[in-house]
Amino acid sequence: MAKEKDSQVSEDELHTWPYLVRKEFLATIIVMIILMIWSIALDAPLEEPSDPSLTPNPAKAPWYFLGLQEMLVYFDPWIAGVVFPTMIIIGLMVIPYVDINPKGNGYYTFKERKFAVLTFCFGFHVLWILLIIVGVFMRGPGWLWFWPWEEWDSHRIVAETNYDLTQFIGIDSKSLLGSVIGGGIVSIYFFLGMTVPYLLMKMRKSQMLEKLGTIRYSIVVFLFLSMLGLPIKMVLKLVLHLKYIWVTPWFNI
Repeated sequence: MAKEKDSQVSEDELHTWPYLVRKEFLATIIVMIILMIWSIALDAPLEEPSDPSLTPNPAKAPWYFLGLQEMLVYFDPWIAGVVFPTMIIIGLMVIPYVDINPKGNGYYTFKERKFAVLTFCFGFHVLWILLIIVGVFMRGPGWLWFWPWEEWDSHRIVAETNYDLTQFIGIDSKSLLGSVIGGGIVSIYFFLGMTVPYLLMKMRKSQMLEKLGTIRYSIVVFLFLSMLGLPIKMVLKLVLHLKYIWVTPWFNI
């Protein structure tokens, strides 16, 4: 049976064992050796013992959580600390159920999986890794923005006035009308983001849309729009000093 299976493998294909596993095993050993030499030769950059009477400025989370801490600048704590991490976990869990592209199974390819690869690279490298870099190198005392060539001045004061979206048109964001307008804008964003691509793909008789179906299409687009909302909100905050789009008694977006 094994010989029959081997005869069915084309010349362009290789078995995972032993060819791929052997290379990955060698790469693992090399990385372990480098890390061991690095850890022996260089001391860990530890700070002085903690002083309970002195609060560090800025107070930063461990580097792998700085992405979440940076999101607190742009979103409500409940959104940045609970909703987004939950959506990330759920999104990773549903990938096997919404991914209908059989290509790339058992081999690496970019040409045949452009959307999946680019979406992952954008979400992981651009959003997550970039937020960590910003939190580590760009945020100084008072969680103010410092460029790498600027000295961290603990006495620096930056006067910034942030506005909610409806305040630009003279409506109190905490009022019922302001809440309705903000909720309507968020709803329009998701409605147009889901219906416009759907109609375009429907007009072109896209095979991908037929394979996805309505439910899986809705899940994929909703998660993608939610992910895209992070850089949109970051740009609005940094450029227009926009704090919240939708203000409610329970959460703010």
